[in-house]
Amino acid sequence: MGLLNLANPTRFMWLSDRLMPWLWGAAVLVLGAGLALAFLAPADYQQGETVRIMYIHVPFAWLAMMGYSLMAGSSLGVLVWRHPLADVAHKALAPIGAVFTCLCLITGALWGRPMWGTYWVWDARLTSVLVLFLLYLGIMALRAAIDDPNRAGRAASVLTLVGFINVPIVKFSVDWWNTLHQPASVFRMGGSAIEGSLLWPLLACAAGFTLLFLALHMLAMRTEILRRRVQALEARAAAQAGL
Repeated sequence: MGLLNLANPTRFMWLSDRLMPWLWGAAVLVLGAGLALAFLAPADYQQGETVRIMYIHVPFAWLAMMGYSLMAGSSLGVLVWRHPLADVAHKALAPIGAVFTCLCLITGALWGRPMWGTYWVWDARLTSVLVLFLLYLGIMALRAAIDDPNRAGRAASVLTLVGFINVPIVKFSVDWWNTLHQPASVFRMGGSAIEGSLLWPLLACAAGFTLLFLALHMLAMRTEILRRRVQALEARAAAQAGL
């Protein structure tokens, strides 16, 4: 019953109204502390000062995959359980995930230029992240192309689940293929390969950006619920005027 209550838009609006200030406050504090630690962290012995791009690039990459994974979970809610909030969550996630994926590509290119001598190569990791970005755009375009909201939500959910195959490809591309992109350095068997003075600022930035992502998602969901309520009121008023 608790999950069903949370799936109710009215219940969600009441709960999110109380959580939003705390979530925004936590995001500002944690992200601010993480970025401060990133500036105070020592330069890398190989990459020098350019290593500081890592503190924003890596969280963007993690959240690009997390956002799509959350969309896949929301898609199951739309197609299987038909929760009223699942489609709202799915629609709200797409533009946020697309922005974080775009930022991941941009910061990766800026980091790649001094490391590889070029902004872009058709590397397995880079190419799969580009595909992820195109999937986000395709899902938004598919929604916009279908007039009926219910059909649009189901079609976008099906495309999301089909495209989810790309998420493990992004994650394991550096293990499956010989790529220019460095292998996993934080979460791997045998522990992190990053020295503690660089790792802790990275984890703090990741936590801060994650809180920011969740705050943006909650705000976008609230906006979408209000938009749908306004549309429903306008449709009811138009129907009554027609009578």
